Amino acid sequence: MKKIFAILAIAATMTAVNAQAQSKNPAAAKAAVEKAQAATENAKQNTKTATWLKYGQTLVEAYNAPAGNAWVGMSAQELQVLAGGEKPTAEEQVVVGGQPMLKQVYPNKNLYFNGNGQLAVIEVTQPVVENALDKALEAYAKAAQLDEKGQKTKDIRTALEDITGKYTDEAYTAYQLGRFAESSTLFEKAAAAAATAPLSQIDTNAIYNAGHTAWAAQDYNRAKGFFEKSLSVGYANGGETYAKLGDIAEKLGDSAASKKYLEEGTQKFPESESLMIGLINYYINSGENVDELFKLFQKAEAADPNNPSLYYVEGNARAKLGQDAEAIAAYDKAIAVNPAYEWGYVGKGIKLYDMAFAISEKAQEEMNEAKYLALVGEMDKTLKSAVEPLEKGFELMKEIDLKKNIAEYLKNIFSVCATKAPTIRPSTTSTTTLSRTTNPRSRWRPTPAARS
Repeated sequence: MKKIFAILAIAATMTAVNAQAQSKNPAAAKAAVEKAQAATENAKQNTKTATWLKYGQTLVEAYNAPAGNAWVGMSAQELQVLAGGEKPTAEEQVVVGGQPMLKQVYPNKNLYFNGNGQLAVIEVTQPVVENALDKALEAYAKAAQLDEKGQKTKDIRTALEDITGKYTDEAYTAYQLGRFAESSTLFEKAAAAAATAPLSQIDTNAIYNAGHTAWAAQDYNRAKGFFEKSLSVGYANGGETYAKLGDIAEKLGDSAASKKYLEEGTQKFPESESLMIGLINYYINSGENVDELFKLFQKAEAADPNNPSLYYVEGNARAKLGQDAEAIAAYDKAIAVNPAYEWGYVGKGIKLYDMAFAISEKAQEEMNEAKYLALVGEMDKTLKSAVEPLEKGFELMKEIDLKKNIAEYLKNIFSVCATKAPTIRPSTTSTTTLSRTTNPRSRWRPTPAARS
């Protein structure tokens, strides 16, 4: 995730530079396209390189027109000066990519300003020409075919670089707005534009990001194709490509392939945290090679000692293996590293609840009255110790559905603790017997992307 933002921040900067030129108004831009298009349909004109260059240029100008003089990074004050009297028809506060923003609505676009008052996203809602970039790319490719002597190679390369950048900008906009499938398609187009002759470049960033956004859209087969292509052109993104392929293979039900990707990636990128987490998840799910699993925990925690999710995952693994004390210690470490990390508290609270549940079941099978009452007392003590971490987890948890699940745990605890321990053996329906409840942590497992 970090990589995609780094790549696209550069693209946003390029947008700001390109936006300095005065844009044509939409009506003039559309008229220019229609005139240039007519020339491409004229038998005497459509064999000339200049005809197609002109057509491509007018299409790009039409593409730029709705944004006017706005560019990513400009301030609201700068926009007021350069807008030429253009005013928004509405404004509203929205959340984009997890960040609060001011959305200004115009007839042909939406502008999003971040908390610093800078324009962060330009969303065109009414283009002058549909699919203008696609048509412009075709026009410049045609111009290159007709330019047999290469006299316009430099101009065409510059135009293709510009189109590649614009596709990338659009991909980033779609990504920020949560339209991941659309973003993936746009990154694919960026890669295709870069590969068009005479530019003829392999845009490894666009290829990787096409896979990343397809993965975010849960289109795993599409994502797999782009990540494999990324590896074939020598781009592993510090191991992230292997980590994503491992995650995809797991999601597609191929555990053997997942392990292969993760192990191969770890050999090449031993410091990759994403690969480390992927392998940890693999060992947790498969249950194999437990000794190797805990070596991975030690290595991951040594590399990133302030990462609470690593200790949380270790706690889950140890809980699954029945290592109760070790699991509690791992959850406590997650809390110590980050007291605001809700899953450390949730993990500890649920583990204590599960321990109390196991004691409850054991008590129901105990025929000796004294031993039974001792188990009930132990269950009561363990259950009460789960209250504090669960309440803290509830307080910190932001997702409403997960808060409800935690509340269900607390409800069960209070119901049992409100009943005094009986002096005679209860029936199996006694309120001293805990019930299973929905486990909120089953809704969440750390993955490479979630941790970025």
